[in-house]
Amino acid sequence: MLTHPTIDQLRALKLDGMADAFVDLQAQDRAKDLDHAEWLALLLDREAANRNTKRFQSRLRSAKLRHGQASIEDVDYRTSRRLDKALFQQLAAGRWIAEHRNLLVTGPCGVGKSWLSCALAQKACRDGYTVHYARVPRLFADLELAHGDGRFARLFRTLVKADLLILDDWGPDRLTANQRRDLMEIVEDRYGRSSTLITSQLPTDTWHEVIGEPTFADAILDRIVHNAYRLALDGPSMRKIQAAELEAAVSVVDTTSSTSATTAKGAKK
Repeated sequence: MLTHPTIDQLRALKLDGMADAFVDLQAQDRAKDLDHAEWLALLLDREAANRNTKRFQSRLRSAKLRHGQASIEDVDYRTSRRLDKALFQQLAAGRWIAEHRNLLVTGPCGVGKSWLSCALAQKACRDGYTVHYARVPRLFADLELAHGDGRFARLFRTLVKADLLILDDWGPDRLTANQRRDLMEIVEDRYGRSSTLITSQLPTDTWHEVIGEPTFADAILDRIVHNAYRLALDGPSMRKIQAAELEAAVSVVDTTSSTSATTAKGAKK
């Protein structure tokens, strides 16, 4: 008799996890053997799990990752791109974010720099960290517009407050004076308080030239590089490897289908 009113009350209080658990338990014979404390514990566990899932999904949406489905569980360590498995798994544990250290991911086009970075970011969201993803060329263009339309302070706060800021596709264009100043302000406010992940096709020893003016370059790189982990990738493009694997798989299917058709014709004869 109390089932429906109780569920309605739980949903009215936005306790959907508890409401779902209540419905599930009511349908199970074993629920009759549980005392009140056990019922309450199961309801609370479901509510906590439900809220954690919603918070994770909210953080993931806010991060606006380029590869939203990237996950550390799907990382392919077999490919010849020199991915240090032990280091990557250490990074996936997230302690570097808790310690406010940085990560620099370098390598040629197509080796998976952005995807791997998004996989780490997705894990960070799962672990309760806030993430903001930005492609560097687009970010600088947005910052330039923000200076003129009054959005700069708000955009700056967004970039600074994130536990993990991903700056994807750094270089090769040399920074302008305004870009140097903006970047300096961002890394200065984040230094020692949060983590920054940068991906680039350029090796880190060329970044000084990209920044340009020596004083700014020294100051910026000192705040980015000196406490950073590094993933230096190399090898063929993952896109080409995956395309070749797909083509091979399709070829196998076509060959199998052709063989089956030939066998069927032979049987009819």
